[in-house]
Amino acid sequence: MKILKSSVFSMFFAFGLYANSATVDNSKSQVSWTGSKVIGSSHTGNVKVKSGQVEYKKGVPTSAKVVIDMTSITNKDVTDPKWNQKLVGHLKSDDFFSVDKHKTAQLSINKVLKASDKFYLLQGDLTIKNIKRPVKIKAEVVSDSKKEQVVKADFEFDRTKYDIKYNSGSFFSNLGDKMISDDVQVSVRLHINK
Repeated sequence: MKILKSSVFSMFFAFGLYANSATVDNSKSQVSWTGSKVIGSSHTGNVKVKSGQVEYKKGVPTSAKVVIDMTSITNKDVTDPKWNQKLVGHLKSDDFFSVDKHKTAQLSINKVLKASDKFYLLQGDLTIKNIKRPVKIKAEVVSDSKKEQVVKADFEFDRTKYDIKYNSGSFFSNLGDKMISDDVQVSVRLHINK
C-alpha cells in the first residue's frame, strides 16, 4: 500500500513538474484579418480574442485553444464612419460570418512541431460558422519574459470552405472587379500568461 501511495505521489509530482497550462491574456491579444478583391482593393480589420489556453509539457507547447469573439469584428481602412459601419454590418451578415447565429470562432491546435528556438509549425482546426476544417500555421515567439510569452502566428483560410461564398469566382461568373478572393489572411498575436 505504501509503495502504491508513493508511486501515485511520484506520478503527480512529475506531472506538476513537466506538464502545465497557461491562459491567454485576451485584453492584450488580437487577431487581424485581410480580405481582398481579386483585382483591386483590400480591407483589413481586427477581431478580439475571447479566451485562450495553451498546454505545455516539459516547458514545450503541445496544444492550444483560442476562442475568437466574432461580434467584435472591425474594419481599419475605411475612414468614413457610415461606410465603415456598412462594411462591418455586411461582414456580420449571412453573406459572410452570420454573427447573430455564430458569435464565436475557434482555433484549436493539436500538434506542435518545433522548427527552431523561436519558430514552430502548428497543425489543428479552425471552426467558423460551426464548420471545422484543418489548418496549418507558422508561429514565432516574438518575446519571452518571466511574466508572459508573446507568440505571433500567420495563416490563411479559404472562406468558401466555411460556406462564405459571396462574390466568389469559384461559384459565380461574370463578377468582374466585384470578385472577392476566396483566401483570407489572418495574423494572430497572443500574449500568454506564465
